[in-house]
Formats: sequence, structure tokens, C-alpha cells
Amino acid sequence: MSALVCALAPLVLAGVLGPAGAGKLFGRGTARQAPRTALARLLRDGGRAALVLRALGAVELLLAAALLAPPATPLPGAAAALLGAGFLGYLGYARAVAPGTSCGCTARQDAPLTWRAFARAAAVLAGGVVAALAQQPWWTAAARRPPAALCLVLAAAAVLTALSADPDRRWRMPLRRLRLRIAGHPLAATGTRLAAAGHPLGATGTPAAVPVAATVELLERSRAWQSASRVVRSALLDHWDDGGWRILQFAGVHGGGTAARPVLVLFAVDAAASLDTVREPAVRVSVIDADSGAPVMATA
Repeated sequence: MSALVCALAPLVLAGVLGPAGAGKLFGRGTARQAPRTALARLLRDGGRAALVLRALGAVELLLAAALLAPPATPLPGAAAALLGAGFLGYLGYARAVAPGTSCGCTARQDAPLTWRAFARAAAVLAGGVVAALAQQPWWTAAARRPPAALCLVLAAAAVLTALSADPDRRWRMPLRRLRLRIAGHPLAATGTRLAAAGHPLGATGTPAAVPVAATVELLERSRAWQSASRVVRSALLDHWDDGGWRILQFAGVHGGGTAARPVLVLFAVDAAASLDTVREPAVRVSVIDADSGAPVMATA
């Protein structure tokens, strides 16, 4: 079984490096995300950080191709192990000097640095070492023991998917949204109080359909955004309308150093307001713990 694991390691490792490299090299979000990463702080320039991320993406794609293509040699595995070690060093730097920034590892998300990034880098390092020790090509090993090979590849894919940042978008964020809808969120009482006061926003529904992008633009020009933006670490993750308000959800980090913890930042904005109708919108802000859902702070 250990021989089969070693033989299949190049295939699994290529499945990790290939998509990550393609995302960095060809993704439209690389240039947008680069200035928010710890790499930009290290290089002191967001543009150079974007170039480095794209170059790294090209290296990852080349390594993925080398791991998959014949002849089978230990060199691609050794190179992948060195790359994983470099990732770990970079992540250690990012954790020390800019714990609230994104690592830029996948170029598909702006979430703050977490233990998953270290686990992915360690997996690349370990996978490279194992791939370098392979005694036979992965295609030969898979052909000799198809069921066992399939089970191992599926198990590795499941583990790597769990370590990726994408599950936050795929299932954790929808579950959090469902929890907020069922249990209520810290801004839920806003509409009730306004309805009791006879405010038009207290009514269910919105007076006019305003694009979400227009609401975000209005929010980013508000005083509420200026006071809370220091906590925000992502682009808009989710949104919904509730009682005349548009709830905008962002990811963020509250606190600094060892006290830093991931949070969700919720802004409630008048769903009918836009730059054409108001100059300073009514906005409420709430910050809740990303794991427990407990309020961290709320402001009017």
C-alpha cells in the first residue's frame, strides 16, 4: 500500500498545484487580490505582488505538468517539496507581520490567513517528498490496482477539499446565512423599531429595486464604512433584503496579534437608497464571531 501511495502522490500533487497555478496565472482576481496580501507588504508594492503571484502560478503549472508527464523522475517531486517549504516560510512571515491579510495562495479568495493555509503548504511539502520516493509511474500503479488507486485518490481529494478555502464559500457561508435567518441577526430589530416609529423602511419590501453594486458603492462612501472598514478583510460575500434593509456581509478580523479572531461584518443599508437619492445613508453595523455567531460589537 505504501508503494501505491508513493506512486499516486504525483497525480494528487498535480491536482493541487494545477488549479492553484491556473488561478494565479490566468485569474482575473489576481490583480485585485494582490494588494491585500502579505506579499504586497513584503514587496511594498501591489503591482509587483501581482506579477510575483502570476509567475508563481506559471511555476505551479509547470510542476503539475512535470508530475503528470513521462518519464517518471524524482525531480518534480523534489521541486514541489522545495516549493512547499517556501510556502511555509512565507506563511510564517505573513502570520508574524500581517496576520489579518490574505496569503494569496489560491487567488480565488480574500479570506484572512488561517491554519488551513499552513496545512495546504505542509501537504505540498509532504506530497513532494513522497512523490520523489516513488518507484513506479502513477499510471502503472493505477492500472495494476484500479480500485485501491481510486479510493486513495478520492480520499486525498476529500482531505484537500476540506483544507481548501473554497468550502467557506460552498457550505460554511450558506450555513451561516441560514443560521442568521432562522435565529435572527443583530440587526433584525432595526426594521421593527423603525416600523413602530412610522419610518418607511419599517415596511416589508423595498420601495424600488436598487442594484446591489449601487448599495455597495453607497456603503463604501458612508461614515459607517469608514469606521468599520479596518475590520473588513474581504469583498462582499453575501447579501439579502430584510424588512426594507439590505444586509451586506463581509469577512473580517477583529483584534490584533494573538487576540485576532475571524468575524463576519454585517452592514444594514436602506435597500431603496442610492447615490442619486441620499448623500449619507442610514447604516447599521454589526460584527459577529465567525464560529460562534456571538456579537462582537454593534453600532448605529
